[in-house]
Amino acid sequence: MKKQKANKSRGGGIIQSNKSSFSTLYRLVDMISITTLYFFVLLNRDIAVRPDNLVLLLVGIISFNLIAEALDLYRSWRTQTTTTLIKFTAITWTITSVVIIGFAYFFPSLTGHGQPVTLFWIGATYPALCAWRIVFREILFSIRKQGRNTRYAAVIGATPAGYNLAVQIMENEHLGISLKGIYDDRAPSRLPHEFQNQVTGKIESVLEAAKAGEIDYIYVAMPMSAEDRIMEILNMCSDTTCNVYIIPNFFIYNLLNARWQTVGSVQTLSVFDTPFQGANNVLKRAEDIIVGSMILLLIAIPMLAIAIGVKVTSKGPIIFKQNRYGLDGKKIKVYKFRSMSVQDNGPDVKQATKNDARITPFGGFLRRTSLDELPQFINVIQGRMSIVGPRPHAVAHNEQYRKLIEGYMLRHKVKPGITGWAQINGFRGETETVNKMVKRVEYDLDYIHRWSVWLDIKIIIATVFKGFIDKNAY
Repeated sequence: MKKQKANKSRGGGIIQSNKSSFSTLYRLVDMISITTLYFFVLLNRDIAVRPDNLVLLLVGIISFNLIAEALDLYRSWRTQTTTTLIKFTAITWTITSVVIIGFAYFFPSLTGHGQPVTLFWIGATYPALCAWRIVFREILFSIRKQGRNTRYAAVIGATPAGYNLAVQIMENEHLGISLKGIYDDRAPSRLPHEFQNQVTGKIESVLEAAKAGEIDYIYVAMPMSAEDRIMEILNMCSDTTCNVYIIPNFFIYNLLNARWQTVGSVQTLSVFDTPFQGANNVLKRAEDIIVGSMILLLIAIPMLAIAIGVKVTSKGPIIFKQNRYGLDGKKIKVYKFRSMSVQDNGPDVKQATKNDARITPFGGFLRRTSLDELPQFINVIQGRMSIVGPRPHAVAHNEQYRKLIEGYMLRHKVKPGITGWAQINGFRGETETVNKMVKRVEYDLDYIHRWSVWLDIKIIIATVFKGFIDKNAY
């Protein structure tokens, strides 16, 4: 089969995971790590090991195991990224830490030591649980590249989705999955031209191999219109011990945070959704409040100086409040230091351009350095905006571009941000052409696809070093 570049799937990918044969090892090493660090902290603080000292350790171990099972931490991570594994590990220990701290607070007599010891143990366990996983995965990757710890897979259906999956399997040797081939019953003349030389054999041959125990994974990548044939294949697969997966072909690479939902007894698939639901929503809001409050404390005096500068250099209010679209396309008031002699906020708003006569001299400095946007941290604390997210545009610009750019309004599935993925990649300031706005929207949607706290941190750090000043900002 010829190797060609394939589209990469979002998130964890379209290859699903099976129950890990290493789950027992993972549990054992986790328990050893947690226990060893607990005793190390006690000995380091010259605290004798007594029965009452062990109560908190027992609470931590039991809590971690229960939470790990709830989050399915010990499933197979063969086809998942290391970042995703570390994320789940950190979340598991974070929730465990809350339980530990709560127990120590309400039952201090059962802990046997002071709060500093508990916090030091919690802090030391974070890197330990993550570090050994990273090292172990690197060892596994090396072993799998040598052809050991291998699983065998077959793709049924010579379709773009099936071919993309096959290429992903071949290009990611560290997954330890060996591709047997792509199988299809159609005659070569009926196959798409690009797949005519890619078919290994008929579907019946792969099913016979599966019955003989030669195949571990079967991926069905046939068009959804072939429902009857798919059901027939699935019925035949039920006579094997393979893990069988269906790869739907309905815009699979363009779904926005798609997830299955149950309405009564009916399963539905969301096509366009937000990543900020449940725990993610709480996490994002906590990030905004904590980081936003810290930044507001740091910039309070500079903001006061800027406010005085705006007042003494031009006539008009210090703060310019503009209508913009927020979460779910609802109008919000966004704060900025006034940088122009006019305050456009109606159905026609002209974007700032180079040498724009409306911009005051002091306002030009504020705009070039993004200091005019500092009041938006107040919007963040209010809950109208986030620190990181798609930049909010004036309502007039939204109405203009939603008619020109497909998927434009999907950027409003999350709160607008002070900085964003598009801004640190150079798409900031004036968008004098539709193509520039198209690229900005592409980055905004990519951010929504890929969101994580780690990505937010990356964007914030990048903004500090290169996001404030830009040649395109007027």
